[in-house]
This record gives sequence, C-alpha cells and structure tokens, in this order.
Amino acid sequence: MARVGFIDRVALLNIRAGQVLTARSTGVDVFYLPGGKREPGESDVDTLRREVLEELGVHLRAETAERFGVFESQAHGFPTGVLVRTACYTAQFSGEPAPHGEIAELRWIGPAGRDLLSVADGKIMDALVASGLMWSRP
Repeated sequence: MARVGFIDRVALLNIRAGQVLTARSTGVDVFYLPGGKREPGESDVDTLRREVLEELGVHLRAETAERFGVFESQAHGFPTGVLVRTACYTAQFSGEPAPHGEIAELRWIGPAGRDLLSVADGKIMDALVASGLMWSRP
C-alpha cells in the first residue's frame, strides 16, 4: 500500500479490569482510544494533556505519563494509503472521565469488543493483550 497521507495522533491507555476506555465522537461509527492530533510544536504529552481535557474533562498528570509504544495503520474512514501514527501512553489523571466536546459516548471495551474499534486501535488492543496489560476473558 502506497502512503498517500499521514495523521499524527497521541492516545491515552486507561485500563481497568481487562478493559480499555474508549470514546466515540458524534457521527462516527467506531470507538477510538481517547486522544487526538498534535498541534504544531506540541510534544506527545502536551497533546495528550490537551486532548484528554477536551474529550474527557480530566487533568492529566504529565509527570506520570509513560510511553507504551507507537503504532501505524490505515486510518479509519480515509482513502487507502492514509496512515495514522498513534503514540500511546499510560498516565494518571484527576477527575472522572465523562464525554466532553465532540465525544458522544465513552465505553470500556475488552478484547471481545475489538470489532467496535477502529482498525488502528484494534491493533493497539492486540499489543495490550500480548503485553499482558489486558487479557481475554473466556
């Protein structure tokens, strides 16, 4: 697949009881890991802090951010060849996540709900399961 475009994204991995917190934007048919696109000059953590405040209404504690990995995949809803690069972090935050801004719904999703995720975030879930941070329930 020839690369025809690129989306630079940062995402939060908030995992509880074998499930990861996901968000669905208004008018979108799949769930994504909370986070978003980098603004010019922003670091990964700056992007993550801004995006989780906008989407979840929580304040990220930057000093607790730990990089899990960076993943590339076809971007959902874009022409073939448009890739999304997602830098994934775990981090602590203050507050309780709730839908804010463009977010219509939050949902905790485990491996059995992988088909509810974008292709890119499904691959990230696979990596979480392989690492032992998430597990498949029988």
